[in-house]
Amino acid sequence: MSAARDLSIPAVIQATRPDTELATFAAGCFWSVELVFQRQDGVLQTQVGYTGGSKPEPTYKEVCTGTTGHAEAVRMEYIPKDVSYSTLLTVFWNKHNPTQGDRQGNDMGSQYRSAIFYHSEDQRKLAEASKLKVQENYEKPITTEILPAGTFYPAEAYHQRYLEEGRQSASKGCKDSIRCYG
Repeated sequence: MSAARDLSIPAVIQATRPDTELATFAAGCFWSVELVFQRQDGVLQTQVGYTGGSKPEPTYKEVCTGTTGHAEAVRMEYIPKDVSYSTLLTVFWNKHNPTQGDRQGNDMGSQYRSAIFYHSEDQRKLAEASKLKVQENYEKPITTEILPAGTFYPAEAYHQRYLEEGRQSASKGCKDSIRCYG
């Protein structure tokens, strides 16, 4: 018999120090997106969850139906003096193909869309400028949404640090390939 999944919902992460900020990105399946940001110097903590939709307190099962409007996303606390928001944007753009619309690879549905959820006007401006710059690398139009950060609903506990729990390294600076599985 397999172990039961922990369906408890953790508290949403917040900035824990005066010298930190929050960032939120959606770029497909949140497991691999979380791991790439866990490996980034200057990122203190990450959390996977759902945002950008209309259903309060959605579950993973509900988000997977595509009817809640939520995207699978990663929220993080970072230290701007150690890693700039521009660097986080570069990690985001390099992690996925932002021209695929409501999908990433074999994962299809609006929950896998590309989106940047900004927490400040400075983040919005940087996101808009980076999107224009990155568009130069693609023939197809970038479909990434740039939206104000709204309510973030943490995913069930068993989704948190999922790939790290599966023995993939979350060590800062790690360049190992990320293998997604479910």
